[in-house]
Amino acid sequence: MMDRTLSIVKPDGVARGLIGEVVRRLEKNALKIVAMKMIHMTKAQACGFYAVHRERPFFDSLTDFMSSGPCVVMVLEGENAIARYRELMGRLCPKNPRR
Repeated sequence: MMDRTLSIVKPDGVARGLIGEVVRRLEKNALKIVAMKMIHMTKAQACGFYAVHRERPFFDSLTDFMSSGPCVVMVLEGENAIARYRELMGRLCPKNPRR
């Protein structure tokens, strides 16, 4: 099944110069980038984007972090893109050492 999903290179990845490496890995794994843009979220935008987590204890630190610098957002497309992207990047998990 052809899927689309969102990918974000977060402020720390942008600051560390990892955009190219992330793009390389995505393309190497047959995930096509159909849109890409560098943005710098305001605190209000980050709060809106992560509103589903508003009641979680990490909400303030998450929104502070995501509005601390530029991010690169991408729309990815490919066969089973959602599952393949999750496998490639690891599930979003506070205990994940890769995060």
